[in-house]
This record gives sequence, C-alpha cells and structure tokens, in this order.
Amino acid sequence: MGCTGSKRAKGDDGQKKIRKPKPWKHSEPITREQLMQMRDEFWDTAPHYGGQKEIWDALRAAAEADLTLAQAIIDSAGVIVQSDDLTICYDERGAKYELPKYVLSEPANLIRDD
Repeated sequence: MGCTGSKRAKGDDGQKKIRKPKPWKHSEPITREQLMQMRDEFWDTAPHYGGQKEIWDALRAAAEADLTLAQAIIDSAGVIVQSDDLTICYDERGAKYELPKYVLSEPANLIRDD
C-alpha cells in the first residue's frame, strides 16, 4: 500500500510493536484492591463502548499478558495499534478502542501491601 515509490523499512511488517505505557500517577494513592476494582469495572463495561466483543476480549488478554504474548495476541486478533502502549487501537473494520492506562499498568503511587 502507499505510493509506488514508497518502501517499507527493513523488518517492517506493517504492525506497530507494543510497549509498556509510560509511568503515570492516579489522582490519589490507591491500593491494589482499588486498582483491580477499577480494571474489573472497565472490562465489564467495555463492550458497551462499541466495537466487537472478540476484540475487547483480545485487548484484555493482551493487557494482562507479558509483552511478547501481548504482541502475539494483538497480531493474531488483527488489532491495528495506533498508540504503541495500546491506549488507542482499531479493529479491521475501523472501530476505535480506547484503553485507560490503569488497565495496562500500575500507577507510580500504588499503595503497596507489605
């Protein structure tokens, strides 16, 4: 795709490689339990934002996996990654999927249970 004179970079397969989100802070320190509750609430309601349930399921699996497995999940589901931290993605039909950072990583101000 593209112009007849355009070339792909060596090793460029058209898929953006994913990475962990940049460090972030919640508006106030939260516990792991509160973070897990926020994540559960998001994933329970995510299909109501539009898009396909199968893509939401793949995004959840990728968000909960290590980077190598997450990349494989994203690639096999046909997810088009706009932001390499998975905060903005599209499916092959053009539906947009936005993920909050709290489902992708822990905040810097997470209260640790020691």
